[in-house]
Amino acid sequence: MQALPINLYRNEQIRESEQLAIREHGIDSFELMSRAGYAVFQEIIRYCPNAQTFEIFCGSSNNAGDGYIVATLLLRAGLTVCVVSVGEPKQLKGDAQTAYWHYVAVQGMITPFHVDLDFNADVIIDALLGSGLNKSVTGHYAAAIEAINQSPAFVLAVDMPSGLESNTGNVMGVAVKADVTVTFIALHQGLFTGQAADYCGVICYASLAIPESILATQTISAVRIINQSLPRRLRCTHKGDYGHVLIIGGEHGYSGAARLAGEAALRVGAGLVSIATRSSHASLMNLNRPELMCHGVGTAEQLMPLLAKASVIAIGTGLGQSNWAIELLAAVLTLKKPLILDADALNLLARNPVANPNWILTPHPAEAARLLNCSTANIQQDRFAAVSALQEKYHGTVVLKGAGTLIASSDTLAVSHTGNAGMASGGMGDVLTGVIAGLIAQGFTLQEAAQQGVYQHGKAADCAAQAGGERGLLASDLMHYLRLGVNK
Repeated sequence: MQALPINLYRNEQIRESEQLAIREHGIDSFELMSRAGYAVFQEIIRYCPNAQTFEIFCGSSNNAGDGYIVATLLLRAGLTVCVVSVGEPKQLKGDAQTAYWHYVAVQGMITPFHVDLDFNADVIIDALLGSGLNKSVTGHYAAAIEAINQSPAFVLAVDMPSGLESNTGNVMGVAVKADVTVTFIALHQGLFTGQAADYCGVICYASLAIPESILATQTISAVRIINQSLPRRLRCTHKGDYGHVLIIGGEHGYSGAARLAGEAALRVGAGLVSIATRSSHASLMNLNRPELMCHGVGTAEQLMPLLAKASVIAIGTGLGQSNWAIELLAAVLTLKKPLILDADALNLLARNPVANPNWILTPHPAEAARLLNCSTANIQQDRFAAVSALQEKYHGTVVLKGAGTLIASSDTLAVSHTGNAGMASGGMGDVLTGVIAGLIAQGFTLQEAAQQGVYQHGKAADCAAQAGGERGLLASDLMHYLRLGVNK
């Protein structure tokens, strides 16, 4: 099986590429289906080498054709196979019908689906709906998906877990929860964001030997972020070479947010980090991290000397929405320096929207909804459209946080596959703000800092979860792994 590509596409682009391969490169359509079936067969052998019994759930589309080819290959390998048919097999058309008759020719067993069937196979293959779904799943298909999800069997999805929308990663009523998903020709963008993380399992890819020139005719929809190593530091260097981050935040009761952001900026390599916060706790904030320079600031006038020294400014972590917060944000928005707006800075921005090409916004879905004056459900319905709308309205670079965090700049839409459910705890967003600020301080562009910041942040959380588990993971647990990550 091939390594996952970086480029992502919409479903209609992948289908068009498939048709181009057939029309203009003379690749037989049934040959493509056969290649897809064989790719799935290979992954079954790889992940389930000792499995003996298989149930292949087939619908009435070309996805079912892939399933019948897999069933035929398994049967020829001497394994116990049963196709569970949802829909009438004789209604299949074209290549799917051909695949069906090939299975019948080798005495393959077919059982019509009904809710009282007992499912006890070692492996279930999902070939019900594939990637073309555009409406909610109902009826027998919904019942079959529920039956798959209730089975203890290992589940492998063909092309896309049935019920998952391939462009958004959203569940259309109900969807198969797969352990492995084998996808073909190119990667669907919906495999990497939305609700996909809970349904796709391990994603495997097979190009089906379609020429790369075909995909080159398509505009890339999005890209997966990969690790970008930081440049090696010269021996003759000093702290001034790595920038000065200013973190502004820490309202009464929320001093920890700015503290986390400040340490994160240091851990990824910023030369200096200052924190502007409420005077009542400024002297306490760096007790266990003396490298942070903490300043009590009561007015915008008192903030000005710190703004002058900073090379990048991050505002919003624990900021609140008081008159103090409003005054400090107004001062920051007059600057030409690189800015990062997070948390309550975003909520205040939503009240009085302005655009700025020299900033990064880092909203979670609820904050994004306020910025676009819509509901959180609207944001999650199509995260790709939402982050693009945010970037168009506010300019700069926008990070839409969540499972499969998206990063939109003027010319690129990127998605990160790092991170885990342990990050659903307070302070994680504050750490991300600090990471991004620390990378900007060291010379990364806004787009690079946002992409690599999200990647390294999620990777550090993955390493921390691997060491101690997801449950109980704290934002401060990431600090050690952030340092390790940026030194690889």
